[in-house]
Amino acid sequence: MKLLLASGIVLAILLAYTLALGKGGLLDIWNMKRDIAIQQEQNERLQQRNRELAGEIVNLQKGTEAIEERARSDLGLIRSDEIFVQIIE
Repeated sequence: MKLLLASGIVLAILLAYTLALGKGGLLDIWNMKRDIAIQQEQNERLQQRNRELAGEIVNLQKGTEAIEERARSDLGLIRSDEIFVQIIE
């Protein structure tokens, strides 16, 4: 009877260990949930960036204002009828 009880306890400990720390156990599930949350945050940031870029593409395709703004800010260009004034302090 004692042998049966001892083997039952050992079996219960092994099952608990396997459930908690074994492959596909609670620790693996917790790590996967954390990884999924991190990936979802990254996906949301990238989707937002894609929406911004799509809007910028539409602006560049449809109007000259966006192109002009881009040329002014990125390339430092001015129109032929403008005068560039730089104030140095």
